[in-house]
Amino acid sequence: MRLLRSSTHKGITDLSGSMFTRKAARGIILDGENILLLYTQRYHDYTLPGGGIDEGENHIDGLVRELEEETGAHNVSNIREFGLYEEYRPWHKEDFDIVHMMSYCYVCDIDNDLKATKLEQYEIQNGMTPVWKNIHQAIAHNEETLSKSPKKGLSIERETFLLKRIVEELL
Repeated sequence: MRLLRSSTHKGITDLSGSMFTRKAARGIILDGENILLLYTQRYHDYTLPGGGIDEGENHIDGLVRELEEETGAHNVSNIREFGLYEEYRPWHKEDFDIVHMMSYCYVCDIDNDLKATKLEQYEIQNGMTPVWKNIHQAIAHNEETLSKSPKKGLSIERETFLLKRIVEELL
């Protein structure tokens, strides 16, 4: 899969610390200029649906599972590679200093109606909700959050970059 970008968090000055790799699959589902996203109230941002690939799970199975859990999407089809966003972030748990986050992004189709989500408790607590959003409005919203919000999450830079790249290449 082509590398879209490699990013190192400003808090990391040296990649020689203890590091682990986390792989995620993210879905790009478009309907004209509308895109299926997750709005997270805690961080006041829009992100692509998707998440961690489980041990022994391939990227596509992880993508389909995550889309079902986070958005209620079903009959995921016509899956095609978009690109990889790689990032190095600080890790604030025992045993590791850095997480090497690899987000594998795929364009796909789903059935129009969404079923019930199966969000994890932390996702519910963060106020995560699947929404269809005009992609240009989502980019503008994320850019405003980036410039003004002290509570922004680490993923918003990745997500805003990806949304802009989707506009450039897919719309």
